[in-house]
Amino acid sequence: MLELAVANREETFERMRAPLAERGIRANHVPVSERVVPLGDGASIDAGAYDVGFVYPGRLMEGGVADAMLDVPWLNGLSAVATSRNKAGVLTRLDRAGLPVPDSVYVSNPVDEGDLVDVYERFEPPVVVKPNSTTRGVGVAKAHDRDSFLGICDYLGLVQDYKATGDKSFLVQEYLPDATDYRVMVLEGAYVGAVERRLSDTAREAGQWKHNVHRGATASGVSLSDDLRVIAESVAETLEIDLLGVDLLVTDDRVLVNETNARPTIDAATKYEPDFYDRLADAIERRVASA
Repeated sequence: MLELAVANREETFERMRAPLAERGIRANHVPVSERVVPLGDGASIDAGAYDVGFVYPGRLMEGGVADAMLDVPWLNGLSAVATSRNKAGVLTRLDRAGLPVPDSVYVSNPVDEGDLVDVYERFEPPVVVKPNSTTRGVGVAKAHDRDSFLGICDYLGLVQDYKATGDKSFLVQEYLPDATDYRVMVLEGAYVGAVERRLSDTAREAGQWKHNVHRGATASGVSLSDDLRVIAESVAETLEIDLLGVDLLVTDDRVLVNETNARPTIDAATKYEPDFYDRLADAIERRVASA
């Protein structure tokens, strides 16, 4: 049986453990953060106990230590996670590949207030402001007027002014108020399932607008149209990432690739293609064989 190292013990680990075990792959939780880790003799991670890693840890410094200790290939390695984490970099690559992305401006702090005003005025308000490398909707805000926009930028500037902050950038983007939000899963270049992320009527009436599941949205399995599948597959091919969550915003007349995630949460099996776990097990086995 192949031994798979999984860094995070959250929904994905619990959902994948039994289906992968049925296919000859034992998922093992290998914690890498929020703990004391001896180096050298007495290390808490047994380098010889695992054959392959699932996805590289999201906290890259801890991931570097775990990677050195495990010394295994990853289904999604450091390059995949770092590429997907850089939202502006992803949008630039996709735009150059001819894929549809939101109108966006990248801001690297510090910048003059006049430059920020120019950025705001190129959009029809409201605008979306989001840190360039956070996940789960953390730090994402919507500004309906110039003063609010500048205030949000001030707060980001204060946080990013701290010398230990590695990412001092953010995005300003157009807002699509009536878009349907899809998370599409692509594995080794092929569509394997999708969910629609939706807020309840009550949440929308209360002013919520973010569709992240971790912010209260629900994810329902959907059968995606062929044209949307092709777009998601093209995103994964362009970024060269084996396991990728692709976020699509769809309106009556537009389809936009909003973000990607190389550490996607795996949802309930009923929300994916029937052979999803067969294909995932095959991908893990191929990664071991190619190492």
